[in-house]
Amino acid sequence: MRVGLIGTGAISHKHAAVYHNIGYRITVCTDVNEGAGRAFAEKYGCQFVPTYEEVCRHNEVDFVDVCTFPDFRLQPIEICAQAGKHVQVQKPVATSLETARKMIDVARQGGIVLGVVSQHRFDDSTVFVKKAIAGGRLGKILQADAYVKWWRSEEYYSRPIKGSWQTEGGGALINQAVHQVDVLLHLIGNVKELFGYWQLAARHKIESEDVVNAMLRYENGATGVIQASTAFWPGYSERVEIHGTKGTAIFTGDKLTTWDVLDDHGEPAPVEKEVMSGASDPMAIPLTPFERQFLDFGDAIKNHRTPSVSGEEGYRALEVVLSVYESCRTGQKVTLGR
Repeated sequence: MRVGLIGTGAISHKHAAVYHNIGYRITVCTDVNEGAGRAFAEKYGCQFVPTYEEVCRHNEVDFVDVCTFPDFRLQPIEICAQAGKHVQVQKPVATSLETARKMIDVARQGGIVLGVVSQHRFDDSTVFVKKAIAGGRLGKILQADAYVKWWRSEEYYSRPIKGSWQTEGGGALINQAVHQVDVLLHLIGNVKELFGYWQLAARHKIESEDVVNAMLRYENGATGVIQASTAFWPGYSERVEIHGTKGTAIFTGDKLTTWDVLDDHGEPAPVEKEVMSGASDPMAIPLTPFERQFLDFGDAIKNHRTPSVSGEEGYRALEVVLSVYESCRTGQKVTLGR
């Protein structure tokens, strides 16, 4: 597969390593910072072009990978839909549900595949527990929680756009914990209603939240908690905890670290203790889940199917995030799917 890349910031280098590992080739890139874009092109042996429109229309591109801030999503999709190029965007899918819905509609009308990077669905832990829940090994799910108690430095937030409502859409929940929100939805199902509290600029000089807490009720009757922060030094590995009537599964970082199940039978649980996490370093994340997701996206293109993490899946995660923000602003419980 031939990839056109828009945005050459930190995450794009992870993507470049993944594409090299799986045999995809970056053919062209662009960045609003021409120096950074040209340096990326030289490092990875691709062509630099001045505008994103050129990437979207490039003859040697099968799909476009959008690695920009989340306020820039719809624009390349509109061009790609006209040019017949498929699109994969970084999380979150967008900063508003209106934009996310339009992205999905434009992609569908243009006959192109739209995917959202949410690689933790492809962790061994998530894959195993998804099958285990479906097989009834945890019994009826009673509680499903996510705790993302991370740290980001003052340097990380030194640019005014970081943690801004307009460009990033918010703080710790939409930028960091959106991954765990997606995992909860993937494993447990839709959220029916929620209530949230936040602390704006609790530790960092940002517009948005760097501490937020939410209580959830899922459509299947289970309850849950989401806690997200970038204010807790030195940063602690994220956890997802699933509690059922037959037992408990806990993910720490990218691994399944606890599997306590009554009278358990079946495939042995892949319990491990050595984990990788972006708790204090955003780049301290493994490549394997990205590789699996990018291969899945390529296969979806080749076989004209929906990728595992589609635009619709990205919309679901964004709806939870923005509903938490709405509850924090209004002090009211929010019902989803209105």
